[in-house]
Amino acid sequence: MSSSYATVLRTPGAVRLFSAALTGRLSYGVVPLSLLLAVTATTGSYARAGWLTALFAASNVLLSPARAGLVDRHGPRRTLPPMAAGYALVLLGLAAATWRPGVPYPVLLALAVAAGVLAPPLGPVTRARWSALLSDPGLRRRAYSLDTVAEELLYVTGPLLAGVIAATARPALGLVLGAALVLTGSLALAASVRGVGPDRAEADSAATGGRSRPWRPPTRTGQPLAAAAGAGAGLGAFALLTVVFARRHGQAADAAWVEAALAAGSATGGLALGALDWRAPARRRLAVLTAAFAGALALTALAPTVPLLAAVAALAGLTVAPTLTTAYLLADELAEPGHRTRAGAWVNTCFNAGSSGGTALAGLLADHLPLPLCLALAATPALAALSTARPRPTTPPDRLPA
Repeated sequence: MSSSYATVLRTPGAVRLFSAALTGRLSYGVVPLSLLLAVTATTGSYARAGWLTALFAASNVLLSPARAGLVDRHGPRRTLPPMAAGYALVLLGLAAATWRPGVPYPVLLALAVAAGVLAPPLGPVTRARWSALLSDPGLRRRAYSLDTVAEELLYVTGPLLAGVIAATARPALGLVLGAALVLTGSLALAASVRGVGPDRAEADSAATGGRSRPWRPPTRTGQPLAAAAGAGAGLGAFALLTVVFARRHGQAADAAWVEAALAAGSATGGLALGALDWRAPARRRLAVLTAAFAGALALTALAPTVPLLAAVAALAGLTVAPTLTTAYLLADELAEPGHRTRAGAWVNTCFNAGSSGGTALAGLLADHLPLPLCLALAATPALAALSTARPRPTTPPDRLPA
């Protein structure tokens, strides 16, 4: 670990904040696969399990800005405990309902949607707390980089834990573990606010009279939201096209090596972003990183074999975590007071929405177009996002309003 990251973690309250956030967010790595396996076991249908998991994810992602808006309005100490308690109770209900066959499928659907509605926005809250804790822009960038890389690793570790639980016991136990993790982490995160300096969310809310419109993205955040959506669309498309590529050049399971190379590159790039000193403003950094991501992703169209595809994927991965980290930083920088948690939630929502759309579109294109062309087209959403990176026009001095 570089000294820069050690400096971040030596900041009073940082370790407490980071450990609480990691504990709670690990739940989001464990629950999706556990839910899929548990519902499959109790219904005997992959189709029903897939629809239920999709509804859970959709209700979670689409309502994340609304939940973040509540945090902006009332502060994490008031909002996280009831959200986490409700989410944990619903997860326990899903565990009980999938323990044995017999519960009607509509009941399972209702519980899954309820879980998605109640899931606390731990990622946006954590990033907002880093902003409150660290006033130095360099340290804040390192904290965001560390946070993004750690979150990616959680989404690798979580499914592994869910798989081990399903293989050695019942898949529903993964839901129980998810409930325990999210409740423990959320309560610790809410409690850590007192030890992290001023409660910026509550202070910002007081400054704006608590007014918030969570269903609308915060103003001036078009570039980070577009960059996140473009990156998500490109990665979603690439994930599906990688399976198609691997199947045509050997075995579909070889796609895992490509995904691993992408993840390794992303972790390396994310740590490098925080360790290096960057003088360019966040807007320019984000534009350069988005363009680099699009260019590297387009290069995958030239890969003739799975090992070479993995090598190019690692190159593209170097820009993934830096792009998302910079998008979160810029959204926090541009958001108005009282909207910072919601701004981070919208970045996350745009990324996930882009990923879902990219996967669906790639599936359609893969049946009608040559695979190299599909891989090249996967870079177009990120390229399109560059149009939002243009400087905002300023009013000439002689035409300033009176």
